[in-house]
Order: sequence, then structure tokens, then C-alpha cells
Amino acid sequence: MLTVLFDGVAYGMLLFILSCGLSVTLGMMNFVNLAHGAFAMIGGYATAQLMNEAGVPFLACLPVAFLIAAVLGLVLERTLYVRLYRKSHLDQVLFSIGLAFVAMSTMDYFFGAQQRLITLPDFLRGQFEVFGARIGVYRLFLIILCGLITIALQLFVSRTRIGSQLRAAVDDARVAGGLGINVSRIFAGTFAFGSGLAGLGGALGLDLLGVDPVFPIKYMIYFLIVVTVGGTRSMVGPFIAALIIGVADVAGKYYVPQVGAFVIYTVMVVILMIRPEGLMGRRATR
Repeated sequence: MLTVLFDGVAYGMLLFILSCGLSVTLGMMNFVNLAHGAFAMIGGYATAQLMNEAGVPFLACLPVAFLIAAVLGLVLERTLYVRLYRKSHLDQVLFSIGLAFVAMSTMDYFFGAQQRLITLPDFLRGQFEVFGARIGVYRLFLIILCGLITIALQLFVSRTRIGSQLRAAVDDARVAGGLGINVSRIFAGTFAFGSGLAGLGGALGLDLLGVDPVFPIKYMIYFLIVVTVGGTRSMVGPFIAALIIGVADVAGKYYVPQVGAFVIYTVMVVILMIRPEGLMGRRATR
């Protein structure tokens, strides 16, 4: 039981890092970016190529994956996404899902359809026992690293000047601009940072999830569930939702493998029936 719980928490932490960029763009910027998983895929492929072809150490690949995805996100935001901020959500969905398919086809053309895997360094492999539970070293590494990133992200959004400017720009971009806040620059930086986190998540999840050209579509539903169940008003909601979904998914596949894939949908439906606005969303008022 403890092993399942531990693995579920590790998986949930990884889901949050993969999803928090979408939480920012959808929840704070009110932009539906269904191509978010493509940035995670880019980070995964970059890490696989660097490790397998160039022999770069795993830990050194992580900041590279973040930077590549962040730079790509910044370029796309400045050239394409910025034109759709004032468009309808339907336009945003159609554009971003089309962009995801372009990214998938590009990866398939250059790297083939097979799944790419990596060999973790020796210090991240193996298991040890705690209170009778088998604890994987890599999963412990995921929990610690993703936990530190989550704390830093929450402090950044809630305690820094840039975080305050972002919240102001989201609440009322016109008023924020009148107060001297460069809304365009704030949105560009936020989008790039969220894309970078997705790339980092794709690199961190290589051993757990692998990466292939259909990655953006395969895991898009997980990202959307995390954001929907958690709510779009803070980073705390998606974090709690990711942990719940991670534990439920691992426990379902372990204890009831026949229907394990449907456990997370059941959990989602139950939570949304109780709190339609999400765990940390604002209740609608009349």
C-alpha cells in the first residue's frame, strides 16, 4: 500500500510539472493551448538525443530541455499565439490542436514512430526499503525535485513583483497597462516559462513515460483533467488535483487493472459533481 502511495505521489508530482504551464495559460491568461504537450515532447526528445547520441549526463540535460522548450514557446508566442489572445476559445482550440499535430508529424519525420527511452545514471537507479515499502530512488528524486519546483513556483506567483504584475494583467489588462505594466512582455515571459516547465517535465518523465510522436495527444487528457479538477484560480488547486489523479491512476492500475484506466475519470466526475468550479475555483455567485 505504501509503495503504491509513494509511486502515485511521484507520478502526481510529475503530472503537476507537466500541467502547471497549461494551468497558467488557461487559468490565468484565459488562453486554451492544447499544444501544451508538444513542448513536453520537445523536452523529452531533446534529452533523449543529448543522452543517447552525445553522451550528455542526465542532470545536465534538464536545464537544456527547459531552455529549448522555453525559447520555442517564446518564439511561437511572439509570432503566432499573440495573434489569438482576443480570438474566441474555439479559434484557440483549433489553432493549438493543429499546431500539436504539426509538432507530432515533425517528430515522426525526423525521429520515427518508435518510443524513445533513456538509461538513468547509476545513482538514480535501484530501490530501498522503508517500513516495508519498496521506494524507488528515481521516484524519490522526482518527488524532491518537483516539490522544490512547486514551492518556488508558488512563491514566485504570490510573493514577487512579477507575480503581482501577472495577476494584475490577468485581472484587467487595460488597467494594468495604464499603471505602467508591460502586459505583452509579462504574457510572453509567462508563456515561455510555462513552456519551459513542460519541457522540463518531458525530460524528467522520460524513464517513467517515455516519449514518442503521439505524446501530446496521449497525455493531453491528463493535463486537462489536472487543470479542470484543480480549478484555474491558483497553483494550489492543480497541485492537489495532480496528486489525487496520480495516486488514483497508480492505485487503479495496481488493484483493479481491468478497469484501472477509468479510475481517474471516475475521480474527476465525482469531484466535479461536488465542486463544479474545481477544488480551488471560485464558486459562482448570482
